Amino acid sequence: MSTSTSALPRALWALMVGNFVIGTGVMVVPGTLNDISQSLGVSIPQAGQLITAAAILMGLGAPAFASLVAGWDRRRLLTISLLWYGLLTAACALAPSYASLLPLRVLAVISPAVFTPQAAACVGLLVRPDQRGRAITFVFLGWSVASVMGMPLSAWIGGTLGWRWAFGLVALMSLASAAWVWREMPDGIKPAALSRQAWQATLGSAPLMLAVGVTLLSAFGQFTLFSYFAPYFFQTLGLGGGALSLMFLWFGAFGLAGNVGMSRWIDRIGSARAVLISLGLIVLSLLLWPLGQGGVWQQALVLVPWALGCFAVNSAQQARLVHISPALAPATVALNTSAMYGGQAMGAALGGLMIAQGRMLSLNQVGLAVLVLAMALSVWAARAQSGSLSQKRS
Repeated sequence: MSTSTSALPRALWALMVGNFVIGTGVMVVPGTLNDISQSLGVSIPQAGQLITAAAILMGLGAPAFASLVAGWDRRRLLTISLLWYGLLTAACALAPSYASLLPLRVLAVISPAVFTPQAAACVGLLVRPDQRGRAITFVFLGWSVASVMGMPLSAWIGGTLGWRWAFGLVALMSLASAAWVWREMPDGIKPAALSRQAWQATLGSAPLMLAVGVTLLSAFGQFTLFSYFAPYFFQTLGLGGGALSLMFLWFGAFGLAGNVGMSRWIDRIGSARAVLISLGLIVLSLLLWPLGQGGVWQQALVLVPWALGCFAVNSAQQARLVHISPALAPATVALNTSAMYGGQAMGAALGGLMIAQGRMLSLNQVGLAVLVLAMALSVWAARAQSGSLSQKRS
């Protein structure tokens, strides 16, 4: 089989599109946060709790569901998760109040807690080992495409028609994606069940747990500010509606470029180095962040390095964990997804607290400090992996 993208199994395209729908649904709240706040009569920090509560469920649910669904055929599991996403997101669009929207949103995001890690865990059974890293990053391109198309589109719809229409669009896409996954995924795809020994081996591995910690800090640092891009850009630059969607489109386009580049180079430069480069790009943007307040184009240019590293680091982290221990991939991918969503919850919660205290313009400083810690931990994880390999050889 050729290593070109066109030679990848067709099922991977369905999984990639599924991740696009999942990613669009996850980011629909940040994209429409201003309109949710205004239409439901709640503050920005309170509306931001939709992000925090959903991320907590996704973070806690990913490893728990990984054990619960271990024996399920992945064709059926992934299809059902997308159907659930569509139905519950449609219910969110019809929610009459914030009090009803919050629990419906939490129930809806059970699907991302299942789909994303289980789709990644399937890859090893669909491609050859030498294609594994590239195939995983390809499947995660869906998240980057969601940032290019889904998040800007939801922001535009939210600014023109209202947030309910944006949620309705996600619901329709979920149902269509469920049909595609059902059509393309082969029967009988069942990654190995997660035994107690597998979890013990995962939790007892210093390289794996340090790498998972990198994901936690990366998401934490980014979502302190990323969760509140919409109100931040409105306050500092007066962006709303179409202008805000264009800024998200700009960010997403470079996010897609970064992930495409990562999928082509990760097997050459190594996943640990790829993670460090991606984190360094985000840190560069946060260092230059105050320059963005000078105008729209200055802000757009400052966003470029962050966008290039934002989604690339997630893909590189997934590939890194699978590379460290392919046999433990179902457990590590679930934990990594948990760490990603857990970091999002922490970042959104801290960002909301700071905004409530009138410190919106300081969000980038906190994000910068946390991302620098993530880089240091990534170096430590790489050294721990090298030390573990040296012990095995000796």
